[in-house]
Amino acid sequence: MTTDPRSQATAGLQGARCSGCPVTVYPAEDACPRCGGPADPVALQGTGTLWTWTVQRYAPKSPPYEPPPGGFVPFALGYVELADGVRVAAVLDLDDFDGIRIGMPLSVTAGPGVPRARPMTPSEEGS
Repeated sequence: MTTDPRSQATAGLQGARCSGCPVTVYPAEDACPRCGGPADPVALQGTGTLWTWTVQRYAPKSPPYEPPPGGFVPFALGYVELADGVRVAAVLDLDDFDGIRIGMPLSVTAGPGVPRARPMTPSEEGS
C-alpha cells in the first residue's frame, strides 16, 4: 500500500480485501493474511457495534510510553465490529465508562496511531 491507512490524510478507514478469498482486513496490507494472495484497497464503513472493551487504568511502563503534560488519564479501548465484518481496535471517546455496553453503536475514524470511536447519536443510527 502506498498510503498509510492510519494517516490523517486518508479519508475514512482504509482496509484491504483479498482478491482470492473472502478476507477483509484493517489496516490495509498488500497481501492476504489468510491465503497470501494479493489484496486490493477498500474503503471500510466507519460504523459498527462494540464487540468487547476494557479500561486502561494504569500508565504503561516508560519507555516507550511518554506521559502527556497533564499526566496519565484512564481511557477505554475496545474492538468495534464494522458492518464489513472487520473488527478494529479503537480508543473509545466517551466520558462515562459506566455507559459502555457491548453492542452499542459506534462511529470509527482513523487518525495518527490507533483509530478513535465515539457513540453514535440516535439520528446517525437511523441514517
